[in-house]
Amino acid sequence: MRISATLALLIALLFAASAQASPSGASDDLDKFLIDEGLLARIDQVRQSVGLKASELVFTAMGFLGVPYRRGGNTAETGFDCSGFVRAMYQQTVGLILPRKAEQQAAATKVIKRTDLQPGDLVFFNTLRRAFSHVGIYIGEGKFIHSPKPGAQVRVEDMGVAYWKHRFDGARRVQTAAPDAPALEPEAMQPIEPTLH
Repeated sequence: MRISATLALLIALLFAASAQASPSGASDDLDKFLIDEGLLARIDQVRQSVGLKASELVFTAMGFLGVPYRRGGNTAETGFDCSGFVRAMYQQTVGLILPRKAEQQAAATKVIKRTDLQPGDLVFFNTLRRAFSHVGIYIGEGKFIHSPKPGAQVRVEDMGVAYWKHRFDGARRVQTAAPDAPALEPEAMQPIEPTLH
């Protein structure tokens, strides 16, 4: 547990050092420390692991293209609504159970800028004249996958299309937890219980 906290601190220091101008010797000292402690390789492993999870999430989500929309739905068998789709994808690939409603998912995740979007991040829209009434999963290149509305199916959309561009409410990142620091509120993060179908 102590190593995880140290690793998190070192990652934060690494990003802070790269974001600010510093005397040339300071970044060399940090690099030397990270190499000497074997932490540079660990940081790369963590970075690759996060990238693989995001790729797996997007890949899994694409496997559900064509599943019909169903209000309150949260399985492929019954159909999905937007937040049920996002919740199911995160449960299956990351092992986190997000809150059930889109606005709750927005509240339980980290705000990020649109320019910082990465595959696997959540994108929120105002489709019902209220903030965060719709959610999808960003897949890259300005596109997202979601379960849109009654009569439709899970599909990929372009965020640059006027409809989505004008209704965009914000982007969020689901924080996967370090072993000693939960990413979501305890009520929002529950252990996965196997279900029989």
